[in-house]
Amino acid sequence: MLLEVQPEVEVVGEAGDGEEAVRRCAELSPDVVLMDLRMPVLDGIAATDRLRVEQPGVRVLALTTFDDDADVFAALRAGALGYLLKDVSSARLVEALVAARRGESVLQPSVAAKLVARVARLPQEVPPPVTPLSERELDVVRLLAEGRSNREIAGRLFLAEGTVKNLVTGVLAKLQVRDRTQAALRARELGLC
Repeated sequence: MLLEVQPEVEVVGEAGDGEEAVRRCAELSPDVVLMDLRMPVLDGIAATDRLRVEQPGVRVLALTTFDDDADVFAALRAGALGYLLKDVSSARLVEALVAARRGESVLQPSVAAKLVARVARLPQEVPPPVTPLSERELDVVRLLAEGRSNREIAGRLFLAEGTVKNLVTGVLAKLQVRDRTQAALRARELGLC
């Protein structure tokens, strides 16, 4: 009823459970679905996941009473474009629906804070070298990672020590590091040794 009186929103259907929501979406092709996460038969997370597969053009906003981490991340993984709590103001709800129709994510501030905290805990991705290492440079970096000196690397690879020095310089440049220790660490991060 709250949404039906809003000029920016046209309510095209309702559903009492997740299974019915998926079925009604197939019939009605709405732009945005306001999905309750706690529903009988098929919960909102499972229904959102099915809609993502069966109706990829439909945007889903999760609407629930709960903002516990499990529900938040499960809904977003299932394909929800946003996550709002049921105590949201009617004006904010309408803004969220309009934004979702444009493809924008809409998150309750408490949910956004959880998401930011989770992202901050993710391991940093190590970008690959700009220029791939040659087979010979890979041999050198593996021996560097073992702590070998230029002389030892030269002996192991049957190269002149000057050649090894040039190869090490090339490895440092390609891995974008300043010294041998950083090269060894970076090579391990990249899975080169």
